[in-house]
Amino acid sequence: MNKKVLFIVHAAVIAALYVVLTLIANALGLANYAIQVRFSEALTVLPYFTPAAIPGLFAGCILSNLLTGCMPLDVIFGSLATLIGALGTYGLRKFSKWLAPVCPIIANTLIVPFVLAYVYRFEGSIPYFMVTVGLGELLSCGVLGMILLNVLLKYKKHIFPA
Repeated sequence: MNKKVLFIVHAAVIAALYVVLTLIANALGLANYAIQVRFSEALTVLPYFTPAAIPGLFAGCILSNLLTGCMPLDVIFGSLATLIGALGTYGLRKFSKWLAPVCPIIANTLIVPFVLAYVYRFEGSIPYFMVTVGLGELLSCGVLGMILLNVLLKYKKHIFPA
């Protein structure tokens, strides 16, 4: 198969999965607000396998934020946090699989609290939001993401051919 086509297909599938998983979390009240556990954030480990995950995650986050009614600055900065996390995961992939969720956790923990405080004006402090967002990211990326990564390692030659 043509590598460019495969790259586009991988990116599109990842974006679609990110949207679907975010919409499920949103229906359960977990995708937005001070406490967030987006199941879709587990996908932020995918740049460990393929660079196509970087635009896929970024596009999926933009679409998810638009579809869940986020404010424009949230769409921008929340999606940038996911992009930064994806780039970090890709950059650290050669060192250890255990580093895969670190950048998405850090990027979201440092960026999203300011969006919550200054865009949405939620009650609470930046440190409080860092704790709530950080814990949600630990669950989504650190726990669910690492489960996903370890399962995909068994099938990577079939799903992500070199």
